[in-house]
Amino acid sequence: MKVCGDPGQWREVRQTLSEPVGLVATLGALHAGHAALIKRSVEECASTVVTVFLNPTQFNDPKDLTNYPSTLEADLEMARELGADCVLTPEYDDLYADGFRYQVQEQTFSRELCGAHRDGHFTGVLTVVMKLLNLVCPQRAYFGEKDFQQYLLIRDMCDTFFMDVEIVPCPTVREPDGLALSSRNALLDASARQLAPALNRLINSDCSDTQVADSLEREGFVVDYVQSRAGRRFAAVTVHCGNGTVRLIDNVPVSGA
Repeated sequence: MKVCGDPGQWREVRQTLSEPVGLVATLGALHAGHAALIKRSVEECASTVVTVFLNPTQFNDPKDLTNYPSTLEADLEMARELGADCVLTPEYDDLYADGFRYQVQEQTFSRELCGAHRDGHFTGVLTVVMKLLNLVCPQRAYFGEKDFQQYLLIRDMCDTFFMDVEIVPCPTVREPDGLALSSRNALLDASARQLAPALNRLINSDCSDTQVADSLEREGFVVDYVQSRAGRRFAAVTVHCGNGTVRLIDNVPVSGA
């Protein structure tokens, strides 16, 4: 497995990869959810590229960026064991030589759900994903359904700009108690970790969105939103943890939404 930091070096490596190429774009702190994406790419593509880049432009809260876990050596080992062909680890200046002057903005859906509570988040996501897709030139790119709003926005961006890549959704990977895997789960203390699975349990109930939100508040969460649309129920909450908070998101299919 090759590890590339410099985009110039990467372009040389890219020419050696067999087609089709699959991309798994990550912020790092890889877990079993990322592993499922990498495995899927390895199964379906001749070459698999994993990117590890903690993208600051998608963080609306500086504390969230500062506290985000960083485990590069473990990430590289996981990618190697799973059969990735290359891990791309660019620096900020590699991807944002323009100083973030040029941005990809979506005007409607990106301002709803998570976008309504994280100003500029999806502009950062879409901008960095377009950069990585243009840099890696994959035939397929794999994204988890836990971030379903993100998946839809990336899929539609690629369709809108006639980008020759298939955006492949992959099912959410969960703990046995239902908690969706997330790098932020590592920040949960024992009490918050015990509470966290209630999010998935309640959004899977037959209650209305309002009833689910009320139940989450009673459990001890601070609720950003619970909304059903397009056949899914989306939710985001914050849980108190030690001296700070951790934000959790989830979504599940629902009938009649």
